Order: sequence, then C-alpha cells, then structure tokens
Amino acid sequence: MSKNAVFADFIKGLPKAALGLKNVTGYLLAGPTGQAVFFDLPAGASVPLHSHGAQWGIVVSGELELTIGDKTKVYRAGECYDIPAGTAHGATVLVPSLVIDVFAEPNRYSLQS
Repeated sequence: MSKNAVFADFIKGLPKAALGLKNVTGYLLAGPTGQAVFFDLPAGASVPLHSHGAQWGIVVSGELELTIGDKTKVYRAGECYDIPAGTAHGATVLVPSLVIDVFAEPNRYSLQS
C-alpha cells in the first residue's frame, strides 16, 4: 500500500465517530451487532491502555506499535490483530496510518456532534 493511501470518498462521507483523540479521525459504520471504524491516524497519536468488548483490526497503511495484554508488536500494512473482550490494549502511531477496526459492540462509539 502506498504511503499516500487514502480512504475512498464514500468512506470519508460516513459519519465521524466521537473519539476524544487529538487530530484522529474515525469514519463510523454501525450495525445492530457491531461497528467498523476507518481510522485516519497522525504520527505520534496514542491510545492509552483500556479494555472493552472484542475487537479485530487491520493496518491499511503505515505502522503502529500495539500492546495487547502483555505483548507489544509493531504492526504494518496488511497485518491484522485480534483483541479478545476485556483484554487491556493501547497503541502508539509511528507514522501516518490508516487502520480499520471492527468492534463486537453496536454502541462502542457515538457520533461526533
């Protein structure tokens, strides 16, 4: 995937998720049993350790250092991760990145107002 990867316009036309993270954009696709969020992440963004329901994700472009439980690994374009429900996890974005996360919770994020 190119360093200049971008999400398609129809994805960028989805409602934005209320994330509470500076300069991070998340385009929200929600259904009755879960949510998918298309994240546009700047270098240096970080998500502190936290936990919630099950989550699966894939790095579309870029790199992020992700801690899942007691293991930390750098994930790059094309790599997937699976976070079991209740497992503490957090991330640091190493370079500008696009990531898609799918949550097994229909109300994980609300809409940005």
